[in-house]
Amino acid sequence: MKRPFGQHFLFDPNILKKIISCSGISKDDTVVEIGPGLGTLTKFLSLHAKKVLAIEIDKKLIGRLQEILSMHDNVEVIQADALKFPFNDIQGNFKVVANIPYNITTPLLFRLLEFREKMPSITLLMQKEVAKRITASHTDKEYGVLSISTQLYTKPSLKFTVSRKAFLPPPDVDSAVVHFEVNPSPFINVKDEEFFLKVVKTAFSQRRKTLTNSLKTFDSIKDALLKAGIDPGLRAENLSIKDYVRLTGALKQ
Repeated sequence: MKRPFGQHFLFDPNILKKIISCSGISKDDTVVEIGPGLGTLTKFLSLHAKKVLAIEIDKKLIGRLQEILSMHDNVEVIQADALKFPFNDIQGNFKVVANIPYNITTPLLFRLLEFREKMPSITLLMQKEVAKRITASHTDKEYGVLSISTQLYTKPSLKFTVSRKAFLPPPDVDSAVVHFEVNPSPFINVKDEEFFLKVVKTAFSQRRKTLTNSLKTFDSIKDALLKAGIDPGLRAENLSIKDYVRLTGALKQ
């Protein structure tokens, strides 16, 4: 059974238990699950959390989900689009645990981070390739804008991988579980986040060029690089987040 919204069902109880173990949820927690599908993960979550809010976009699944989860009185099924859902309306803090549709991974992650003051952690089962990009450091080939944008407010760690054979129907790729420790303010002091991300995105838009060339639209880029203690001959992927923070500060001056 393939979902019209691009999700693949995961039924293996051992993998579901591992996801919950990685999430660190307890009986004190409210948990938001996005894309519950047929409620297999939801059932496990309900046994470990105080309350589960299961947000499902597919109207055809709502009745079936409510029936499947009727024995679990701490689960509330909500028919909504998670990309538009008003997470601020949830009372108190909450953790997110979900097997999300691959086609909305990046926009959903950034949507959730808009509510980071209310969310101490996020645990997502996602495409392995995206998981590697999110958790990459400047020494990895997968490192890029997604790595830096995510790691500004979170500490992501790739917990384990999941074979495509564990899903029905099997996707074309393998998956991985990523746990994010979320911080309301940036882990590294960034004075102007918008300008910081503009510099990062510009650098990576021409990642094969040296920073002097990829960032030539910024005034006195060579002077700023030298002031920040960065070799102008380096490329975008050679700089750590701290390097970009220093460079942004030098450009601002």
